[in-house]
Amino acid sequence: MIRIAVDAMGGDYAPREVVYGAVIAAREWPIAIQLVGSPDLVSRELRRHNVAGLNLSIVPASEVVAMDEKPSRAILRKKDSSIVVTTRQVHDGLADGMVAAGSTGAAAVAAQIGLGRIANVARSAIACSMPTSTPNRVIVLDVGANVDCDSHQLFQFAQMGSILSKGLYHIENPRVGILNIGSEESKGSQLVQDAYKLLKAGGNLNFIGFVEGRDFPMGKVDVVVTDGFTGNIALKTSEGIAKMINLMLQQELLSTARGKIGGMIAKPSFQALRKRIDYSESGGALLVGVKGVCVIAHGGSTHTAIKNAIRVAADMVQARIVETIEKTLALTAAGSVS
Repeated sequence: MIRIAVDAMGGDYAPREVVYGAVIAAREWPIAIQLVGSPDLVSRELRRHNVAGLNLSIVPASEVVAMDEKPSRAILRKKDSSIVVTTRQVHDGLADGMVAAGSTGAAAVAAQIGLGRIANVARSAIACSMPTSTPNRVIVLDVGANVDCDSHQLFQFAQMGSILSKGLYHIENPRVGILNIGSEESKGSQLVQDAYKLLKAGGNLNFIGFVEGRDFPMGKVDVVVTDGFTGNIALKTSEGIAKMINLMLQQELLSTARGKIGGMIAKPSFQALRKRIDYSESGGALLVGVKGVCVIAHGGSTHTAIKNAIRVAADMVQARIVETIEKTLALTAAGSVS
């Protein structure tokens, strides 16, 4: 059985929503879930639910890393914090993967220090799965781990993103693109120009060239690579647009009697749309390049997001994402892959 350690104390609504999400996940899938945090607080939340027969356990941790703390300093100072103990469960082989909400920086730092980078990986990256106009989702990386990147790192992001797309979404030959201000080969900074040359020469990837910000929401590409600064802006802009559309629809439908009637008729379709664009359905961001499965959920995660983050972590373990990245980059470093 796959074992997932969950930081029960991280996030705006911890531990209540984290525990609730873990309970739902344990009911729906054959996953052993370890809730890391204050035994008293976690036990109190568990008593709110019927957990008979569920594979849930508590791993004690006496400290919590707050959202406003500097991640690197807090991780080194608070050795018994819930995020550090969660990471330690994976490092020590007591869990197969981890889920953490709350501070993205704290989770990323804890995983990079506690698990270490995979051999031959220059930089770990945060990958985000985003909805498109098609049934498929697009993976964008990096979305925040590295503000500055070089072309070799973007090449590795493309390799890791392609592995994620194959393993999680079963896309046989993922289309890989570099985010740019235009699709023409002559456009863009020196960084993307250099990365273009590397990816075009990398015969093991289905590289389709440069893509614009309007392309990936339309499903024209399966993996988009960029630096963490640009990627984070693209991610946050997409989240804002999704919220804006949802709010504008509500405002228009509630403004007239005809709109209210039409809204009632179309309610199932609107609910389906909301589910497709809701970040909580994707589970969270994936920290790739470290020696372990790490899913970082949104700080405002509710039980639905936590449940799906646990599912994604289990899927990554099942698909052997970490092992595949390790083997692929070892071959590249050895010169076996052009």
